[in-house]
Amino acid sequence: MRPPHTPRRRLPVGQATLLTALLLGGVWAQELVDQFAFGGALDQYGIVPRDPGRLENVLTAPFLHGGFGHLLANSAPLAVLAWMSAVRGAGRFLVTTALIVLVGGGLVWLLGRGGSLHLGASLLVFGYLAYLIGVGWWERTPGAILAAALALFLYGGALWGLLPTQPGISWEAHLFGFLAGLLAAALGHRRRPARASQVKPYSPR
Repeated sequence: MRPPHTPRRRLPVGQATLLTALLLGGVWAQELVDQFAFGGALDQYGIVPRDPGRLENVLTAPFLHGGFGHLLANSAPLAVLAWMSAVRGAGRFLVTTALIVLVGGGLVWLLGRGGSLHLGASLLVFGYLAYLIGVGWWERTPGAILAAALALFLYGGALWGLLPTQPGISWEAHLFGFLAGLLAAALGHRRRPARASQVKPYSPR
């Protein structure tokens, strides 16, 4: 008798690779269309702090770039950190990405410098970096700690970007993306105390 057919589950590595490829391919496709079809005009959909008519740009700004140089600078860290985050599961990755975009971008809109335009995947880059660090801190499993250490080794130097040290760079997107990534890690991976019914009573022998 043949065993019943069970659907094959996609390995986390393959799933993470697919999600990362879709994310990176999407931002590159957008920039190609923007540069060659619109002459860079889509950059107007970046975040302009406290402009009520452009609040919805929170959803588009992380996927826009001010030219191919800007996109190239973000592509490698975005690919690496997104893949490392997506390995933890597609659902968690999508929720984490949504939180970084909405919370991080919302804080940029609310608290960013007036009269400035904020766009670029660095919001996601710093969000994923913080997420991996936060998961390592709250989950404290060997795999999570190793991923956090690797992320810090590769991109820990970028944390200087959280400070307003470079004119023309959106340190607000870096800072608020980072805070949103920590929030995603805390909500999804912080250890909760066991319920009383789950605690086994101790009986001395």
